Amino acid sequence: MADDPARPPAPSRPSAPSRLAPEIAAQLTRDPAGLVAAVVQEEQTREVLMVGWMDDEALHRTLTTGRSTFWSRSRGEYWVKGETSGHRQWVREVRLDCDGDTLLVTVRQDGAACHTGDHTCFDARVLPALVAPAPDNDEAVR
Repeated sequence: MADDPARPPAPSRPSAPSRLAPEIAAQLTRDPAGLVAAVVQEEQTREVLMVGWMDDEALHRTLTTGRSTFWSRSRGEYWVKGETSGHRQWVREVRLDCDGDTLLVTVRQDGAACHTGDHTCFDARVLPALVAPAPDNDEAVR
């Protein structure tokens, strides 16, 4: 919806040279805005807490500070999770998926992960979905 006249364009990211290690940067498959999705998961429960966006600098900061850092597409700035709310994320591990376009950031979460105050960003809106029966063991082996 970049051409939607009712929606102003997102602020652009700074164009400073990347501080991300070249061997890591080479593995990333970025979207046209230079971003990759970052799925954040709680270390102990394995719950998906939230999804954010990272560019090379946000990933560099996440890997080198141990704090989840994201690029805000709406505000056009970097933000560290919990910097203002106190609901911090302490990074335990970062993985890159097989396509290079999504990160899995495992954290220890202090407080709520969602800006609404919910524990996760997926707590409030459950959509109706048909729950398919799981196959029995014989079908699963085929």
